[in-house]
Amino acid sequence: MATRSSLATGVGRVLIAVYGILALAATGRSVVQIIEKFSFAPFAYTLSAVAAVVYIVAMIALIAPGRAWYRVACVTIGFEMAGVLVVGTLSLLDRQLFPDDTVWSYYGLGYVFAPLVLPIAGLWWLRKHHRAAVAEPVRATAPAGE
Repeated sequence: MATRSSLATGVGRVLIAVYGILALAATGRSVVQIIEKFSFAPFAYTLSAVAAVVYIVAMIALIAPGRAWYRVACVTIGFEMAGVLVVGTLSLLDRQLFPDDTVWSYYGLGYVFAPLVLPIAGLWWLRKHHRAAVAEPVRATAPAGE
């Protein structure tokens, strides 16, 4: 029987909710951008779609219990942090690279900097729960009939 993830308690629930909201917002934004005007800024719109996938995977990884999902959350949220920093910096330095905004442009300015703050909070939360997630025993399945 699976147990609830220790990551989905307290502040973790707020993080999961915010990841869910950003997943919906980024998915909606990227779908509209790609359908309506992909040729205008294909790189920017593809990055918005990547951000949407990252938010969806991070949300699932924070909800799902187990060591493997903890690792997925760490990798996904780490990637998100790097993406926000790289895209945010590039959007300031090279406007031609981003003729239209992405979710991570200007460090998430269009989303009230939530894309910048969220991975910091997520990485802090994961670090705070590192021991509990790593110490969780690996469950072996018993053969049928035992």
